[in-house]
Amino acid sequence: TMAELWQALRLRLVVLLTLMALTYQARKKTFLSVHEVTATEDYAKDSLQWITDQYNKESDDKYHFRIFRVLKIQKRITDHMEYHLNVEMQRTTCQKPETTNCVPQEGELYKQVNCFFSVFANPWFEQYKILNKNCSSD
Repeated sequence: TMAELWQALRLRLVVLLTLMALTYQARKKTFLSVHEVTATEDYAKDSLQWITDQYNKESDDKYHFRIFRVLKIQKRITDHMEYHLNVEMQRTTCQKPETTNCVPQEGELYKQVNCFFSVFANPWFEQYKILNKNCSSD
């Protein structure tokens, strides 16, 4: 009938307008919020674990590195969630892939790395992506 056709058309129009509004919002990339969080916040904790794993995967070092100090974590929410993490990592006594009871190396093997990571986070689907990484060692 004509009424059903009209209703289907109206529904399509609503969907189309919603999509257009969302696209416009995404293009603007408005900051909804930016604030500092602690390392114990659930998603921040997951992000810290994830960047540690990524760092070790990409590192040629045969020893496992671990975050020993979290200097700052900032959570930014736009059309997605982003974490900006400043951390101090140190070479541990564990050789890869070992990760339990890892204490910092001392003496000649001591190495500390200060890193800044910018991470795209979609923790509900366990999706993370490094947008920016900058590490420097002492």
